[in-house]
Amino acid sequence: MPIPDFQATMLPLLQHLADGNEHDNAETHQALSRMFGLTEEEQQQLLPSGKAKIFTNRLAWAKSYLKRFGLIANPSRGAYAITAKGLSLLQASPPRVDLKLLQSLDADAGNQTDAYTGPLLEESPCGNGPMDDPFSQIEQCHATLEQALQGELLSLVRRASPAFFERLVIDLLLKMGYGGSYTDAARTLGATGDGGVDGVINEDRLGLDTVYIQAKRWQDSTVGRPEIQKFVGALMGRHSSKGIFLTTSSFTKDAREYVAAIPYRIILIDGQTLTRYMIQYDVGVAVHTTYAIKRIAMDYFDQE
Repeated sequence: MPIPDFQATMLPLLQHLADGNEHDNAETHQALSRMFGLTEEEQQQLLPSGKAKIFTNRLAWAKSYLKRFGLIANPSRGAYAITAKGLSLLQASPPRVDLKLLQSLDADAGNQTDAYTGPLLEESPCGNGPMDDPFSQIEQCHATLEQALQGELLSLVRRASPAFFERLVIDLLLKMGYGGSYTDAARTLGATGDGGVDGVINEDRLGLDTVYIQAKRWQDSTVGRPEIQKFVGALMGRHSSKGIFLTTSSFTKDAREYVAAIPYRIILIDGQTLTRYMIQYDVGVAVHTTYAIKRIAMDYFDQE
C-alpha cells in the first residue's frame, strides 16, 4: 500500500501511545508499520536525497507537531508518551487528526502556538502539498528545480558549437577524475574522426589505463545498436575493453541490451545523464541559493 503521509500517521500514533507508557522510536516504528500494513521494502524506501527513509521521516514530523501542540511529550531521549491533552482528544473519537484539527483545538482554547503558521496547508508547487511533510516538500521542490535545470542545460548543449561541446566533455570528465591534466585531456580527446572513436583519455591521473570516447551531439536521432557495434569494433582494433559513448539524445533499447550482453565495459551517457552529471560536478552551473536546515544538537543538552 502507499506510504501514509505524515498527517495520516497522527491518529494511529496517538492510539499507539494511549496506554500512557513511554514508547521508544524503534517500537513505535514497528507498531505503526504493522498498523499500515507496510512491507519491508516500503519501510526502506528513501527520500529523493537518499539520506532518510520516507516513513521514518514522516513519523518524525508527526511526533514533532503532536509534541508542539501538547498532545504528546518527550520524557526521555528517543521516547514519547501521550499527555492528558492527547488522551482527551482520543476520548472525543476524532475520525482523523491533522494540522487543521490541531489548529482548531488551539483556537478553541484561545492559544497561539509557534508550531504552525499556515503555509503547510496551502497548495504546494512540489510534492503533494499538505499531504507531504515539510522536509519532503523541500526535497520534491529541489528535484523539480533540478529537472527544469536539466532541460535548460540540454537545450543549451544541443545548440552549442562542436568545439564548445568538446570542451564541455573534457571539463566533465576531468571533474569526474579522468584525464590527468586539462592539456593532456584536450590533446587526446581532440584527436577525432578516426575509425569510430572520437578520442582517448586516461582513466586515472597516472595514466595506468585508457578509456576511449565517442561523443554524438545529436538533436533528435537516437543512438542505435549499429553505432554501438562500430564503437566496440574500434575498441577491439585498439585492444581495449573500456569506452564511454556519450550523446545529447538517447539510446535505443537494442543498444542498451547489446551493451549489457557483451564482455566489454561500455558506459552509455545520454542527454539526461549528461546534464545530471553536469549538475553533480558543477559543470556549466553555479549555486544560486543555499538554505541551511538545522536541528537540535542533543549532545549539547546532554551536558546539562
